[in-house]
Amino acid sequence: MITKQDVIEACRKVQDPEINIDIYTLGLIYQIEVSSDLDIDILMTYTTPLCPFGERMKTQLTTELEKLHPRNIDISVTFEPKWEASQELRDLLGV
Repeated sequence: MITKQDVIEACRKVQDPEINIDIYTLGLIYQIEVSSDLDIDILMTYTTPLCPFGERMKTQLTTELEKLHPRNIDISVTFEPKWEASQELRDLLGV
């Protein structure tokens, strides 16, 4: 059985190469759903719509999720709402 926590841990293994922080901590993962028949659905965003590493991060996430042996993986990318760094993340980055 794949749990939401398993998926979160997979997300934590994927780094944004510009910021060097994982995509889960960055808040790029908006939604995670794991169904009983082992489907993983993720709604995510990039730091900007023109992020040069967006597709690479999505591919790396797919690779990490495949290690969980799901039946299906669906990663959708949205830019609504626009990503903004949380105050906690700003503090972590020192900005």
